[in-house]
Amino acid sequence: LPLALPLMAMIGLLIKLDSPGPVLFKQVRVGKWGKPFYCYKFRSMFIDAEARKDELLAQNEADAVVFKMKNDPRVTRIGRYIRKASIDELPQLFNVLKGEMSLVGPRPPVPREVAEYEFDQLRRLDAIPGITGLQQVSGRSELSFTRWVELDVQYIAEQSLMKDIEILLKTIPAVITGRGAY
Repeated sequence: LPLALPLMAMIGLLIKLDSPGPVLFKQVRVGKWGKPFYCYKFRSMFIDAEARKDELLAQNEADAVVFKMKNDPRVTRIGRYIRKASIDELPQLFNVLKGEMSLVGPRPPVPREVAEYEFDQLRRLDAIPGITGLQQVSGRSELSFTRWVELDVQYIAEQSLMKDIEILLKTIPAVITGRGAY
């Protein structure tokens, strides 16, 4: 975290210069065994993004319960860069310090998504959510939701320190190339 603070300060300044609104975005997410918590991210969208989501649902490019758009009009100029580089996730280091998240694990879903899960998809909630995970190093947003769940369940079954280190090392090239990130 101390090494990331100068970068985080610079990103915060760029966000403030790019668009009005707070630097951080705080959203309720679902953690291990369904426990809700506030997940922190750098704000990469305009402040009215959540209100505008309903009008964009017909353009959803993801499947199942997940909403994703490659060219989402709610994303700010700086937001495009920080999302592509995955540095919008840096404030989640505070979630890790609070014990709500881990460095590696399934990504934490929003409650609306969890409400639509089928029974077997709830298995994603059997681990502490992570900043990175198998999904992030296996194609990110290019994967179907079914594949996300499979990878999360696989991670939970094989969870170990060595597996976490392997995923952390694979995260570096995934972030550098930005493949599947939007």
